[in-house]
Amino acid sequence: MNKGRVRALLPIGVFLILYLGLGIIFEYVMKIPMGFYNIPIVVAFLVALLVACLQNRELNFDRKLEIMGRGVGDKNIITMLLIFLEAGIFVGVVGRSSAESVAYFMLSIIPPRYAVAVLFAVACFVSLAMGTSVGTITLLTPIAVAVSGASGFDLALCVATVVGGSMFGDNLSFISDTTIAACNGQGCRMKDKFRENFFIALPAALISVVIILIMSFNTEISGEITHDYNLVQIIPYILVLIGGIIGINVFIVLLVGILSGSVIMLITGSVAFTDLLGNMGSGAAGMFETMVVTILVASICALIREFGGFDALLYGIKKIFKGKKGGQIGMGALVGVLDIATANNTVAIVMANPIAKEIAKEYGISPRKSASILDTFSCFFQALIPYGAQMLVAISAVAELGGQISAFDIIPKLFYPYLLLISSLVFIFFIPSKEKK
Repeated sequence: MNKGRVRALLPIGVFLILYLGLGIIFEYVMKIPMGFYNIPIVVAFLVALLVACLQNRELNFDRKLEIMGRGVGDKNIITMLLIFLEAGIFVGVVGRSSAESVAYFMLSIIPPRYAVAVLFAVACFVSLAMGTSVGTITLLTPIAVAVSGASGFDLALCVATVVGGSMFGDNLSFISDTTIAACNGQGCRMKDKFRENFFIALPAALISVVIILIMSFNTEISGEITHDYNLVQIIPYILVLIGGIIGINVFIVLLVGILSGSVIMLITGSVAFTDLLGNMGSGAAGMFETMVVTILVASICALIREFGGFDALLYGIKKIFKGKKGGQIGMGALVGVLDIATANNTVAIVMANPIAKEIAKEYGISPRKSASILDTFSCFFQALIPYGAQMLVAISAVAELGGQISAFDIIPKLFYPYLLLISSLVFIFFIPSKEKK
C-alpha cells in the first residue's frame, strides 16, 4: 500500500491554523461578534494554495498550473459552479416573503398548543424549498421569538426547533449548496442522493416532532400568533421541490423556478421589473465566495493529490477504520473534523470531496452513499458548533428583538441533529443501502 507523503497535507494544516486559530482569538479572546466570519476565508485559502505551490520542488510552476487547471476544469467542479449561480438567482427572485407566508399560514390554521411543532415543520419545508439553513433561520427566528412571547413556550426550545428544522432541508434540498457540492463531488445524481438521505432523515424528523409534542403538552399556553400571508408566492418553491424529486435535470428545475418566481412576483406587484433584475444579480453575487472557495480548494487538492497527500490520508484511514462500515465512519469523521475547523459545512464538503471519493473507491462505497454521508455528517456537526453561522445568526436575531439567549441554551434542545446522527449510524451498521454505482 502506498503510504504517500504526510507533509503534502501541510496546506490543509496551514488553512486550519489560520482560519480556526484566528477565529478563536477573534470570537473568544477579543470578543468580536461573529468573529469567525470576520476572517476572509478566501484569503486563508489563497495562503494555503501558496504553500501547496511551494511544495513538491520536482515540478516547476508551469507544471503546477497545469495540475491546478485540470483540478478546476473537472466536469463536476464546472457543474457545481453553474448550479451555485442558478440557485443563487432563484433565491434572489423569490425573496423572503414566501417563506414567511408558509409559516404564518400554518400558524393560523393549527391550534396554539402545536405551535412549536408547526415551527419545526415550517423550518423543514422552508429549508427544503430554499436550500439554505442560514436563510431559514434568518427568516423564522423572529417568528420563533413571537411564538415564545405570545404562547408561553420556552424561547430556547422555539429557537432550537427552527435551527434543527433548518438542517433538515439543508441536508435534503436539491438547491442546497451542500447537496450540490456532495453530489457533484462524488459523481451521483441528486435524486439518488435524496432517496438515500430521505429514509435516514425522515425517522429523525418524526421522532423530533414526537419529542416536541410531548414537551408542548407540558407547557401552559397563553396566546396565539396571527399575521398576513400570501400563499401564491410559495408556488416556485413547490415546483422546484417536485421537479427535483421526480428527477428532472437540476438546471431545468431551477430555470422553471426562476421563471415562475419572476412571473408571480411581477403579477402580484411584489417587485418592480428593474428591482427583480437587481435581485437576480444580488442572489448570484451571494454565491460568489462559495464559488471562489470551490475553485481554490479544487486547485489545492489537485496539488496535494499529485504530491501524495491523498495516499497518506487513505493509508491512515485504512489503518484506523476497517471494512466497508469503517470506511463510511472514516468518511463521516473526516468531514466532521473539517467542519469543526472551518465552521462551514459546504466548505468542509468541498475540501473532503476528493479524499472521500478515493475512500469510496477503496472501500467499494457507492457515490450516492458517500454523498449522503458527507452531507449528513457535516450537517450534524454544523448544527452543534457554537461558532457556526447557524447558531450565531439565531442568537443575533433574538438579540435584535430585545431577547437574550446563548448557544449553550440552544444546543441541548437540538433534537433533530442528534437524532440524524443516530439514524445515520443505524443505517451504516444495521441497515445497509442497496448500493448503486
